[in-house]
Amino acid sequence: MSGTLYLVATPIGNLEDITLRAIRILGDVDLIAAEDTRHTAKLLRHHGISTKTTSLHEHNERQKSPGLVARLLEGSSIALLSDAGTPVVSDPGLVLVRQALDAQVQVVPLPGPSAVIAALVASGAPSHSFTFVGFPPRRSNDRKKWCLDLAPETRTLIFFESPHRIRATLRIARDCWGDRRVSICRELTKIHEELVTRPISEHINTITSPRGEYTCVVWPPLPSVPAPLALPTHAILQDEFSQTTEKVGSRRTALKAMAKKYGLSTRDMYTELHESI
Repeated sequence: MSGTLYLVATPIGNLEDITLRAIRILGDVDLIAAEDTRHTAKLLRHHGISTKTTSLHEHNERQKSPGLVARLLEGSSIALLSDAGTPVVSDPGLVLVRQALDAQVQVVPLPGPSAVIAALVASGAPSHSFTFVGFPPRRSNDRKKWCLDLAPETRTLIFFESPHRIRATLRIARDCWGDRRVSICRELTKIHEELVTRPISEHINTITSPRGEYTCVVWPPLPSVPAPLALPTHAILQDEFSQTTEKVGSRRTALKAMAKKYGLSTRDMYTELHESI
């Protein structure tokens, strides 16, 4: 009988942000496949876990995954860990997961910390519908195309960015998206946790010494307000008022409808119509 591949979410900063189930599974499995074994060693030591580890990162994933799947088929259970948060999401592991599934190995996710969700719920941005888009491309031209492709998106956007590219990315974003409101989160769950919400242009001016990985929550664009229509002549206005009154069955309702259409208060619309009513 084959073993199980566990996808274990780990803390994104504070070592206490891990589930009891995750601690138990990490102690029970035969092997832990970690993005960085040195980083994972700190977590394991903190929780008294002595399970053997092996590295699985973006540079060796394709070479090592077949061997790990072979161990799973032999009956071993393996836990997959990224450096922080949930494995596979903008982290290594997808190759291993797909190969395990192809081999009919059971894959079990263990929910837990996520920088995406933590930043979203703390930002105050609309959260009923959002899009996570990972890291922007490294090359400037590719990043510009990436931003342009996302410009029509009306949902909340969330992306990660490194400290040495954050300001350049924000400049491109401002040019492509306008001066949208953005919540920038850094060092989430750590001692120096920071979350600042302001227009993109203000972030560009205030981020002077970038440190740590950033999680950026881009608020949806403000809905555009159509410009009010120009007022027609009194004769045309009177004719429209008569037709609207006949349609809605009430002079008061017709007055309100026309005031809204032309961007006027009900009082001002009454004044415009007064001579011809």
